[in-house]
Formats: sequence, structure tokens, C-alpha cells
Amino acid sequence: MVPFAGWEMPVSYPAGIIAEHTAVRTAVGIFDIGHMGLIKVEGDGALALIQKAATNDASKLEINQCQYSALCNERGGVVDDILVYRLPMLYLIVANASNTAKVLDWLKKLDGKNNIGPHENYCMLSVQGPQAFALAAKVLNAPISDLKHNHTIWWRDIILSRTGYTGEDGIELIIAKKEAGGVWDTFIKEGAQPCGLGARDTLRLEAGLPLYGHEYDEETTPLEAGYSWAVKFDKGDFIGREALLKEKNSGIRKNLIGLMLDGRAIPRQGNAVFGPDGIAAGVVTSGTFSPTLKKPIALAYVKSQTSGLSIEIRGERSPGKTVDKVFYKRVK
Repeated sequence: MVPFAGWEMPVSYPAGIIAEHTAVRTAVGIFDIGHMGLIKVEGDGALALIQKAATNDASKLEINQCQYSALCNERGGVVDDILVYRLPMLYLIVANASNTAKVLDWLKKLDGKNNIGPHENYCMLSVQGPQAFALAAKVLNAPISDLKHNHTIWWRDIILSRTGYTGEDGIELIIAKKEAGGVWDTFIKEGAQPCGLGARDTLRLEAGLPLYGHEYDEETTPLEAGYSWAVKFDKGDFIGREALLKEKNSGIRKNLIGLMLDGRAIPRQGNAVFGPDGIAAGVVTSGTFSPTLKKPIALAYVKSQTSGLSIEIRGERSPGKTVDKVFYKRVK
């Protein structure tokens, strides 16, 4: 257990990170993600507020659908990356744990007339892996056979969404806090492997998914992170639009790339990246040893050079091959 964004969180359970990671890739794992921020936005002006604050186009959401988006400052830097749910009676924003208070304050300052506040009585569990869907249907006795990706259903006071952060298929539960422990225990009894922060990080990194504080911060834009598809310039004005449009037209300052290394040296956040000429070319944002690929992998921001790169690890430079930053793609 370690401190994490004001919470006590498990790095791993007794099986260990590799076993947890493998369970999600081959069977099913369950994550306690009760630390994620749940913010409800209600009232007649809810959609207008979200459209002003977020980069994606929430007007395209059907009821019981969700989308990935970002909240940007005027410079185009990311305040937080979020999920926006359109539910029958309200919009729900899922924010990163470390940013929940900041996002809540940010939204309130934009429009204090709306009913904006934490969804205090609920938390989240995430069931992930190729067997996750079948296990969730069994444990919850839920009619989810037709549930599409990024869609939700309400079932017995649980919001079930076909979402996740591992690169696998999965179901995430927004559930009353008083019910979460019992549901967690039932999933484990039925075969789900409990997974901690360690496996969550190796899984999301293999899938090329960004983590706030690593690939995102208030000086980094969604365009630089490769999420231009979540920035809808044609939806109307939103905070950061002018800066992002200027960046789009003039060229981005840095690119997020994937690097795969031979050997056993593991890259970590902050390691310098060098070009073939020996000149500094960028910096690693996330790195690990991939349990699936059996190689060290890293995400890194570089200015322009994308070939012949090496990463300096403990004073030595390890050559890296530039690859798709989505290192692992599941077979659908």
C-alpha cells in the first residue's frame, strides 16, 4: 500500500504485478478505482458548460453514451483528461484522482449557475480482460450482451460502461460505496484476479494510453499527445481553442512516440533521449519492462528526430527502435 493522490492504494496484491498483468491479458482482473473523481453536472446549462470547458463535442453524445475528452487552459495545456457520460438525468465527468478538486473548481468558476458537485455516494470498479464481459454478466446477472464500446446501462442502481484503461475489453462499474465491497468480493470469488497500481501502469503503457503527470500536464496539449481526434474545432468556441488551432496550423512543438529497447535496462520518466548525433532530442514520459512483449518500452516526447534514438539509463545509452506508441493491440 502506498499514498496516491490522497488515498492509500495497493501497488500489488500477493500474486504480484506480473501475474496480475497476465491475468488481464489472458483472463480477467479487477481494479479498485474508487480514487477516480466523479463530478456531476446538472441543470439546463450543463451541456453548454461542458462544451465550453472540454475539447470534444458532447452534443454528439446519445443518452447512456460516454466519450474521451480534455479540459484545457487558454494556452492549450491540459488541465485534465476526462470521460464525459451523458446519463438520463445528468452529465457525469470522471476525472483523475489527483485532479478532482482542481477540475471541480475549474468547472465552478466557468459557470456557477449550474448544479456542479462531487457524486459523493458512488465509486468505481473496473473489470478487465478477455473474460471480463462474460464474468460481469454472470456476477451481476446483467443484460449486457448488446452493450457497445463507450456505452452504458443502468442495472440495479449500478452504471455499467464498456470502457477501460488496459487495452482489453472490459466493464467499469459506477456503484454505491456501500455495495462496492460485496461486489468486489463476489468477482474475486468467481475468478477475477485483484490488480493494483503496478499492473494498471504496465497495462496502460503497453496500450499506449496517456497518464496525467506523465504524458499530460498544463504545458502539454492534446495535439502533442496524439489526441487530435478528441479536439473538435468545428463545434464552436471552447477554452484553449485559439491556441490549439494556432498549433495545428503552425506545427506542434513535440511528438509523443513509442520506443522499444533491446536488453534489460528499463527506461523511466525523466530519462533523456538522444539522437544519432548525440544531441538531446527529448525525454521519456513513461517506461517499463513489458510483461507481454518481454522488452523494455517507453513513451517519449521528441522534437523532430524519430529514428536512431537512444535513451540514457543510469549513465549509459541504450539504443531504441521507434515503434507505434500503441505497443499492444488486442485481437478483437
